[in-house]
Amino acid sequence: MSKADLQDDIGRMLDVQLRRRGIVDRRVLAAMAKVPREQFVLEGSRHEAYADRALGIDCGQTISQPYIVALMTQALELSGSEKVLEIGTGSGYQTAILAELAGEVISIERHAELAERASDVLSALGYENVTLTVGDGTLGCEGRAPFERIIVTAACAECPPALLAQLAEHGVLVAPLVGRDYQTLQAIRKVAGQLQSRDLSACRFVPLVGEHGWKE
Repeated sequence: MSKADLQDDIGRMLDVQLRRRGIVDRRVLAAMAKVPREQFVLEGSRHEAYADRALGIDCGQTISQPYIVALMTQALELSGSEKVLEIGTGSGYQTAILAELAGEVISIERHAELAERASDVLSALGYENVTLTVGDGTLGCEGRAPFERIIVTAACAECPPALLAQLAEHGVLVAPLVGRDYQTLQAIRKVAGQLQSRDLSACRFVPLVGEHGWKE
């Protein structure tokens, strides 16, 4: 793919997939324009990197379509100083977007192979505010809690209690909830210990597997 073709694809993504669908946060749009999505997909899929759909990666996982990445990120309302917990590193693309917009990102991936590859790509791109760990994301990361923001990039029947407990007061958690095959993307804010949720979009994610998630 030529540099000109790549820039055309990025421009089309920003204008058609994002702005026309309500992505208005300038920082989110700038991050989506900057992070080289083609570096995070499988080599055979690089010509489709900015297409309006999810793409398969190793270990039976996926990289979400650009719109869903932008929608989830916008819903987090990041100002630049937050400590963010990401559940499901996957390709590392969402991690990179978060690293552009937050103070620190702690990301948990259950597949060591994916975590290693994501770490290599993120390091090569110069991200130094990211910590990747291999483990059960449904348990969160108690040793680093609380988190101002939490993002879950796999489908939950219900939000794991550990994640809600580790969400800071006035913090926001974004996750695809309820069904194994089809979900509703929700943004949940903790206010005075109570949870206030709003629906963002219908969506489809791979299942969140773990002690407080789906069985493999």
